[in-house]
Amino acid sequence: MTSPAPAARTFRVGIAGCGAISRNHLEAFTALDNVWIVGVCDVDPDRASATAKSWGVPHAVTSVDELLALDLDIVSVCTPHPTHEDVVLRAAAAGVNVLCEKPIATTLESAERMVAACEDAGVQLGVLFQRRFWPASQKIRTAIDDGTLGKAIMAQCSVMLHRDPDYYNRDAWRGTWENDGGGVLMSQAVHQVDLLQWYLGDVAEVYGKVNTYRHGDYIEVEDSATAVITFTSGAMATLEASTAVSPNLGIQLRITGETGASASLTEFPEGSDGRLDLWAVGERIVVEPVHPEGVEPNVDLSVINGQLIPFHKLQVKDFVEALETGTEPAITGKDALKSLRILLAVYESSRTGQPVRFAAEQPTHAAIPELRGREKVAR
Repeated sequence: MTSPAPAARTFRVGIAGCGAISRNHLEAFTALDNVWIVGVCDVDPDRASATAKSWGVPHAVTSVDELLALDLDIVSVCTPHPTHEDVVLRAAAAGVNVLCEKPIATTLESAERMVAACEDAGVQLGVLFQRRFWPASQKIRTAIDDGTLGKAIMAQCSVMLHRDPDYYNRDAWRGTWENDGGGVLMSQAVHQVDLLQWYLGDVAEVYGKVNTYRHGDYIEVEDSATAVITFTSGAMATLEASTAVSPNLGIQLRITGETGASASLTEFPEGSDGRLDLWAVGERIVVEPVHPEGVEPNVDLSVINGQLIPFHKLQVKDFVEALETGTEPAITGKDALKSLRILLAVYESSRTGQPVRFAAEQPTHAAIPELRGREKVAR
């Protein structure tokens, strides 16, 4: 007689933070049959209660400890950037797996403590970079791996976005070094920095500049940045990012591989499904318009977040499946450390006027004189 298949495990989930992005997490976990959201947490009791009522969640609490006391398997971290560490360390101490919003933290030391705590506790730490789950993003990764593009050797990334004063003023924590940890790099371009390091590999050196051109009356962080990034493979990339653009021009990331082929990934309007607007392989070039006619360029944050829900769902599903199978999720805390290290190096380079070295790059075909001079070595 064949034994019945074991019942699928039901994962008990808590949502820490009921701000704007929590909707994406609530939608994503609710879509899974083997997940039960048992509690939400927010320092504002009214917001916690309203969220619980809207989503049919049985418990609304105001502290992380109360949330963890609900016998959770997973806590989803949707709190402001600098508070991520406290939630993650408490979760790890309680033996609870963590799925954390980007950026993982605002300092390298904080992020490293988070990764170490989860490793020591034997729990998984995943970090949200849902744009990796776009079909177009996946196609570029596959083209690198299967030799269509081959090893990526050059990249150009442009993150030219619009933010109005209300974006910064509606939440007191936005736009400050203490509470936001940075500006366009930390809050927006971190997604594209993640894609760059996913495609091009480990970083050897970062040289960058930041400035505030448009929003200086109400923020203290940068609204614009540029960087030149060299990778240990010898590959090179340029990055430009700004929230001082009007109208919003969206995001483009072009990758050129060692075969000579190129692909360009575009997100316009911001938050929409990224698409391949350029596919130049062999003798054929396929081009799509970057800015289709009739599309509203300046999109509200709620619309941006809403359009990303399908890809939050894919990453949340991946995270839960990793817990089921005992494997690592697609994007781990260690992966998120890489993008944080890069953007923090842009800040450091801008402050010192010097490149920030991570590791030695591999020799290239052409001999290049050593001109770097004094440099700070990044951990």
